[in-house]
Amino acid sequence: MATTKNGSSPKVTKSRATRKSPGPEDIALRAYEIYLERRGAPGNPLDDWTRAERELLAQNGNARRKSPAKSKAA
Repeated sequence: MATTKNGSSPKVTKSRATRKSPGPEDIALRAYEIYLERRGAPGNPLDDWTRAERELLAQNGNARRKSPAKSKAA
């Protein structure tokens, strides 16, 4: 294994792509981007946050999919 100048092993950090779920910083950044997309028009910050979280979870493949409602035939 390669070592750094001071002789210790290099730090290994997880990339954002390997995270299981987005962190609050990631969600906040995406929520801010959503705010900018509507050009700063008034909106609901909670809606922006939940939309951002949903998008990031779907992007990572961790979105919980709701099963379609089963209808009972009469």
